[in-house]
Amino acid sequence: MNWRNMLGLSAVAVLVLALLSGSAVSQQKSLKDQLVGTWTLVSWTQTNQDGSKFERFGASPKGVNIFDANGRFFSMFARTDLPKVASNNPSTPTPEEGKAIVGGSISYFGTYTVDEGAKVITLRLDASSYPNLLGIDNKRSIISLTADELKYGNPAPTTGGKIEYAFTRAK
Repeated sequence: MNWRNMLGLSAVAVLVLALLSGSAVSQQKSLKDQLVGTWTLVSWTQTNQDGSKFERFGASPKGVNIFDANGRFFSMFARTDLPKVASNNPSTPTPEEGKAIVGGSISYFGTYTVDEGAKVITLRLDASSYPNLLGIDNKRSIISLTADELKYGNPAPTTGGKIEYAFTRAK
């Protein structure tokens, strides 16, 4: 084989290897990169210590999780049957309206980090409609993550048991 053929074959081999490794690298996104975007809540289920299930936000909950590339997030979950405030003033619900709204919704925002090895999202809240979550690391274990589906769990909620969340990527 002459030196031109050898050089040509070497160049082709280098090009093929570069293309193959480049496509493999582009397919391997970090968990954080895969999380970035808007996710719509499909289900929110708490399993209590006795094995019973509780759907705080109902069988058809509404909710959103937004993760940005800079480590900021926003989450909100709510029942679809929340009562309207009769006074039409959010500062003056009746006790029953207030109880239903507080028990049937939650929202919070802040910063997040991802432990790639442990597959854990740590949320650090700047504000929350449930202030008891402030000042603590709120950890969520990633159960599964695909391009269109996210499932994670809260192994130690303040209410006890464990909570599992399922989302689809917003289109």
